[in-house]
Amino acid sequence: MDQRIINLYDEYTHKPLTRKEFLQRLTKLVGTTAAAMALLPMLESCYTKSAASGTEGLFSEYISWPGANGEMKAYVARPAQEKAYPAVVVMHENRGLNAHIEDVARRAARAGYLAVAPNALAPLGGTPANEDDARQLFRTLKQEDSDENFIRVFPQLKDRKDCNGKFGCVGFCWGGAMANTLAVNVPELKAAVAFYGRQAAAADVPKIKAALQLHYAGLDERINAGKDAYAEALKNAGITFEQYVYEGVNHAFHNDTSAARYDEAAAKLAWERTLAFFKKYLG
Repeated sequence: MDQRIINLYDEYTHKPLTRKEFLQRLTKLVGTTAAAMALLPMLESCYTKSAASGTEGLFSEYISWPGANGEMKAYVARPAQEKAYPAVVVMHENRGLNAHIEDVARRAARAGYLAVAPNALAPLGGTPANEDDARQLFRTLKQEDSDENFIRVFPQLKDRKDCNGKFGCVGFCWGGAMANTLAVNVPELKAAVAFYGRQAAAADVPKIKAALQLHYAGLDERINAGKDAYAEALKNAGITFEQYVYEGVNHAFHNDTSAARYDEAAAKLAWERTLAFFKKYLG
Protein backbone atom coordinates (compact mmCIF):
# COMPACT_ATOMS: atom_id res chain seq x y z
CA MET A 1 0.00 0.00 0.00
CA ASP A 2 1.19 3.51 -0.82
CA GLN A 3 3.01 4.87 2.24
CA ARG A 4 1.24 8.21 1.74
CA ILE A 5 -2.05 6.45 2.51
CA ILE A 6 -0.63 4.93 5.71
CA ASN A 7 0.73 8.33 6.77
CA LEU A 8 -2.62 9.98 6.08
CA TYR A 9 -4.43 7.38 8.18
CA ASP A 10 -1.92 7.89 10.99
CA GLU A 11 -2.60 11.63 10.82
CA TYR A 12 -6.34 10.97 10.91
CA THR A 13 -6.10 8.70 13.97
CA HIS A 14 -3.77 10.92 15.97
CA LYS A 15 -4.57 14.52 15.01
CA PRO A 16 -7.75 16.64 14.83
CA LEU A 17 -8.58 15.56 11.28
CA THR A 18 -12.28 14.98 10.63
CA ARG A 19 -13.50 11.88 8.83
CA LYS A 20 -14.78 14.07 6.00
CA GLU A 21 -11.35 15.66 5.55
CA PHE A 22 -9.67 12.27 5.76
CA LEU A 23 -11.92 10.76 3.09
CA GLN A 24 -11.49 13.78 0.82
CA ARG A 25 -7.71 13.54 1.01
CA LEU A 26 -7.78 9.77 0.63
CA THR A 27 -9.92 10.13 -2.49
CA LYS A 28 -7.39 12.56 -3.99
CA LEU A 29 -4.62 10.03 -3.34
CA VAL A 30 -6.38 7.03 -4.88
CA GLY A 31 -8.38 8.79 -7.60
CA THR A 32 -12.02 7.88 -6.89
CA THR A 33 -14.45 7.70 -4.00
CA ALA A 34 -15.07 4.04 -4.77
CA ALA A 35 -11.36 3.25 -4.50
CA ALA A 36 -11.14 5.14 -1.21
CA MET A 37 -14.07 3.24 0.27
CA ALA A 38 -12.57 -0.06 -0.87
CA LEU A 39 -9.39 0.72 1.07
CA LEU A 40 -11.11 1.53 4.36
CA PRO A 41 -11.52 -2.07 5.56
CA MET A 42 -7.77 -2.56 5.20
CA LEU A 43 -6.98 0.60 7.14
CA GLU A 44 -9.52 0.33 9.93
CA SER A 45 -9.34 -2.34 12.62
CA CYS A 46 -11.45 -5.48 12.50
CA TYR A 47 -11.85 -7.10 15.91
CA THR A 48 -13.56 -10.30 14.76
CA LYS A 49 -10.43 -12.41 15.14
CA SER A 50 -9.59 -11.07 18.59
CA ALA A 51 -13.17 -11.29 19.82
CA ALA A 52 -13.32 -14.95 18.82
CA SER A 53 -10.28 -16.01 20.85
CA GLY A 54 -11.24 -17.94 23.96
CA THR A 55 -10.23 -18.10 27.59
CA GLU A 56 -9.40 -21.82 27.76
CA GLY A 57 -7.06 -22.48 30.67
CA LEU A 58 -7.54 -18.97 32.00
CA PHE A 59 -9.45 -17.17 34.71
CA SER A 60 -10.88 -13.82 33.64
CA GLU A 61 -13.02 -11.09 35.13
CA TYR A 62 -13.67 -7.34 35.11
CA ILE A 63 -12.70 -5.15 38.05
CA SER A 64 -13.31 -1.52 38.98
CA TRP A 65 -11.80 1.14 41.23
CA PRO A 66 -12.33 4.85 41.93
CA GLY A 67 -10.64 7.03 39.34
CA ALA A 68 -9.83 10.72 39.27
CA ASN A 69 -12.81 11.48 37.02
CA GLY A 70 -15.16 8.57 37.67
CA GLU A 71 -15.18 4.80 38.01
CA MET A 72 -12.33 2.99 36.29
CA LYS A 73 -12.70 -0.54 34.93
CA ALA A 74 -10.29 -3.18 33.64
CA TYR A 75 -10.28 -6.60 32.06
CA VAL A 76 -8.27 -9.17 34.02
CA ALA A 77 -6.89 -12.52 32.85
CA ARG A 78 -4.50 -15.00 34.45
CA PRO A 79 -3.78 -18.74 34.43
CA ALA A 80 -6.60 -20.75 35.95
CA GLN A 81 -4.45 -22.09 38.78
CA GLU A 82 -5.03 -20.08 41.95
CA LYS A 83 -1.69 -18.71 43.07
CA ALA A 84 0.19 -15.40 43.12
CA TYR A 85 1.53 -14.17 39.77
CA PRO A 86 3.58 -11.17 38.66
CA ALA A 87 1.21 -8.51 37.34
CA VAL A 88 1.43 -6.94 33.88
CA VAL A 89 -0.73 -3.91 33.09
CA VAL A 90 -1.68 -3.94 29.40
CA MET A 91 -2.50 -0.53 27.93
CA HIS A 92 -4.56 0.16 24.84
CA GLU A 93 -4.24 2.50 21.87
CA ASN A 94 -6.29 5.69 21.54
CA ARG A 95 -9.58 3.81 21.17
CA GLY A 96 -10.17 2.56 24.70
CA LEU A 97 -10.27 -1.06 25.77
CA ASN A 98 -11.38 -3.31 22.92
CA ALA A 99 -11.35 -6.98 21.91
CA HIS A 100 -7.83 -6.73 20.50
CA ILE A 101 -6.29 -5.46 23.75
CA GLU A 102 -8.25 -8.02 25.76
CA ASP A 103 -6.71 -10.63 23.46
CA VAL A 104 -3.22 -9.21 24.15
CA ALA A 105 -3.97 -9.44 27.87
CA ARG A 106 -4.84 -13.12 27.42
CA ARG A 107 -1.52 -13.64 25.62
CA ALA A 108 0.26 -12.23 28.68
CA ALA A 109 -1.88 -14.42 30.95
CA ARG A 110 -0.96 -17.54 28.98
CA ALA A 111 2.69 -16.61 29.52
CA GLY A 112 2.11 -16.83 33.28
CA TYR A 113 1.11 -13.33 34.33
CA LEU A 114 -1.81 -11.63 36.01
CA ALA A 115 -2.73 -9.36 33.10
CA VAL A 116 -4.78 -6.25 33.80
CA ALA A 117 -6.07 -4.10 30.92
CA PRO A 118 -7.61 -0.82 32.14
CA ASN A 119 -10.03 1.21 30.05
CA ALA A 120 -9.22 4.92 29.93
CA LEU A 121 -12.75 5.58 28.62
CA ALA A 122 -14.51 3.82 31.51
CA PRO A 123 -15.26 7.10 33.37
CA LEU A 124 -16.93 8.39 30.17
CA GLY A 125 -19.20 5.38 29.81
CA GLY A 126 -16.86 2.87 28.20
CA THR A 127 -15.58 2.18 24.69
CA PRO A 128 -18.00 2.95 21.83
CA ALA A 129 -18.41 0.21 19.23
CA ASN A 130 -17.53 2.63 16.43
CA GLU A 131 -13.81 3.48 16.17
CA ASP A 132 -14.46 7.07 15.08
CA ASP A 133 -16.71 7.63 18.10
CA ALA A 134 -14.07 6.10 20.35
CA ARG A 135 -11.35 8.41 19.03
CA GLN A 136 -13.58 11.46 19.35
CA LEU A 137 -14.47 10.52 22.94
CA PHE A 138 -10.79 9.95 23.66
CA ARG A 139 -10.02 13.54 22.75
CA THR A 140 -12.25 14.76 25.58
CA LEU A 141 -10.10 13.06 28.21
CA LYS A 142 -7.74 15.11 30.33
CA GLN A 143 -4.32 13.48 30.21
CA GLU A 144 -3.67 14.19 33.88
CA ASP A 145 -6.84 12.31 34.83
CA SER A 146 -5.86 9.33 32.70
CA ASP A 147 -2.35 9.30 34.18
CA GLU A 148 -3.79 9.24 37.69
CA ASN A 149 -6.35 6.57 36.81
CA PHE A 150 -3.66 4.21 35.52
CA ILE A 151 -1.34 4.93 38.43
CA ARG A 152 -4.17 3.96 40.78
CA VAL A 153 -4.37 0.43 39.37
CA PHE A 154 -1.27 -0.65 41.30
CA PRO A 155 -2.72 -0.22 44.81
CA GLN A 156 -5.64 -2.37 43.63
CA LEU A 157 -3.24 -5.11 42.59
CA LYS A 158 -1.42 -5.11 45.91
CA ASP A 159 -4.61 -6.25 47.59
CA ARG A 160 -5.15 -9.24 45.28
CA LYS A 161 -4.21 -12.71 46.49
CA ASP A 162 -3.31 -13.69 42.92
CA CYS A 163 -0.64 -10.95 42.67
CA ASN A 164 2.86 -11.48 44.08
CA GLY A 165 3.74 -7.78 44.19
CA LYS A 166 5.99 -7.70 41.12
CA PHE A 167 4.72 -5.15 38.59
CA GLY A 168 5.32 -4.66 34.88
CA CYS A 169 3.44 -2.95 32.07
CA VAL A 170 3.19 -2.96 28.30
CA GLY A 171 1.44 -0.38 26.14
CA PHE A 172 0.77 0.37 22.49
CA CYS A 173 0.63 3.82 20.85
CA TRP A 174 -1.23 5.92 23.47
CA GLY A 175 -0.61 3.04 25.85
CA GLY A 176 3.08 3.07 24.92
CA ALA A 177 3.24 6.67 26.07
CA MET A 178 1.43 5.60 29.25
CA ALA A 179 4.09 2.92 29.82
CA ASN A 180 6.73 5.66 29.85
CA THR A 181 4.53 7.77 32.13
CA LEU A 182 4.08 4.90 34.60
CA ALA A 183 7.82 4.27 34.58
CA VAL A 184 8.27 7.85 35.76
CA ASN A 185 5.47 7.82 38.33
CA VAL A 186 5.31 4.30 39.79
CA PRO A 187 8.56 3.52 41.63
CA GLU A 188 7.45 -0.08 42.33
CA LEU A 189 7.36 -0.81 38.60
CA LYS A 190 10.11 -3.25 37.64
CA ALA A 191 9.67 -3.47 33.86
CA ALA A 192 7.93 -1.20 31.35
CA VAL A 193 7.55 -2.00 27.64
CA ALA A 194 6.49 0.73 25.20
CA PHE A 195 5.41 -0.06 21.65
CA TYR A 196 5.68 3.05 19.43
CA GLY A 197 4.76 5.36 22.32
CA ARG A 198 5.51 9.00 22.99
CA GLN A 199 8.57 9.37 25.19
CA ALA A 200 8.69 10.78 28.71
CA ALA A 201 10.11 14.27 29.17
CA ALA A 202 13.89 14.32 29.58
CA ALA A 203 13.54 16.14 32.91
CA ASP A 204 11.50 13.21 34.27
CA VAL A 205 13.85 10.44 33.15
CA PRO A 206 15.93 10.41 36.40
CA LYS A 207 12.75 9.45 38.29
CA ILE A 208 12.52 6.13 36.45
CA LYS A 209 13.26 3.04 38.53
CA ALA A 210 12.02 0.38 36.08
CA ALA A 211 13.94 -1.26 33.27
CA LEU A 212 12.56 -0.14 29.90
CA GLN A 213 12.10 -1.92 26.60
CA LEU A 214 11.26 0.34 23.66
CA HIS A 215 9.87 -0.86 20.32
CA TYR A 216 9.74 1.49 17.33
CA ALA A 217 8.45 1.12 13.78
CA GLY A 218 11.01 2.20 11.20
CA LEU A 219 8.46 4.15 9.14
CA ASP A 220 6.89 5.91 12.14
CA GLU A 221 8.38 9.38 11.71
CA ARG A 222 5.99 11.01 14.21
CA ILE A 223 7.00 8.89 17.22
CA ASN A 224 10.58 8.29 16.11
CA ALA A 225 11.30 12.02 16.17
CA GLY A 226 11.84 11.74 19.94
CA LYS A 227 13.51 8.34 20.24
CA ASP A 228 17.18 9.36 19.99
CA ALA A 229 16.90 12.15 22.56
CA TYR A 230 15.04 9.78 24.88
CA ALA A 231 17.72 7.12 24.52
CA GLU A 232 20.40 9.70 25.28
CA ALA A 233 18.53 10.89 28.38
CA LEU A 234 18.13 7.30 29.58
CA LYS A 235 21.85 6.64 29.09
CA ASN A 236 22.82 9.81 30.91
CA ALA A 237 20.57 8.90 33.85
CA GLY A 238 21.91 5.35 34.04
CA ILE A 239 18.52 3.77 33.30
CA THR A 240 18.55 0.17 32.13
CA PHE A 241 16.84 -0.02 28.73
CA GLU A 242 16.62 -1.91 25.46
CA GLN A 243 15.65 -0.24 22.19
CA TYR A 244 14.56 -1.97 18.99
CA VAL A 245 13.69 -0.45 15.62
CA TYR A 246 11.81 -2.64 13.13
CA GLU A 247 12.74 -1.37 9.69
CA GLY A 248 10.17 -1.12 6.94
CA VAL A 249 7.13 -1.42 9.22
CA ASN A 250 4.51 1.09 10.29
CA HIS A 251 3.12 2.46 13.52
CA ALA A 252 0.75 -0.15 15.04
CA PHE A 253 2.64 -3.04 13.43
CA HIS A 254 1.73 -5.25 16.41
CA ASN A 255 -2.03 -4.81 15.98
CA ASP A 256 -3.21 -7.89 14.10
CA THR A 257 -6.66 -6.37 13.53
CA SER A 258 -5.21 -3.66 11.25
CA ALA A 259 -4.55 -5.34 7.91
CA ALA A 260 -2.66 -2.45 6.31
CA ARG A 261 -0.21 -1.90 9.16
CA TYR A 262 0.19 -5.27 10.87
CA ASP A 263 3.51 -6.98 10.24
CA GLU A 264 3.50 -10.60 11.43
CA ALA A 265 7.26 -11.08 11.59
CA ALA A 266 7.95 -7.84 13.48
CA ALA A 267 4.98 -8.40 15.80
CA LYS A 268 6.09 -11.92 16.68
CA LEU A 269 9.69 -10.88 17.32
CA ALA A 270 8.67 -7.86 19.41
CA TRP A 271 6.31 -9.95 21.54
CA GLU A 272 8.97 -12.63 22.07
CA ARG A 273 11.34 -9.91 23.24
CA THR A 274 8.62 -8.51 25.51
CA LEU A 275 8.02 -11.85 27.22
CA ALA A 276 11.76 -12.49 27.60
CA PHE A 277 12.08 -9.04 29.17
CA PHE A 278 9.26 -9.73 31.63
CA LYS A 279 10.77 -13.10 32.51
CA LYS A 280 14.09 -11.41 33.25
CA TYR A 281 12.70 -8.66 35.46
CA LEU A 282 9.46 -10.15 36.84
CA GLY A 283 10.24 -13.88 36.89
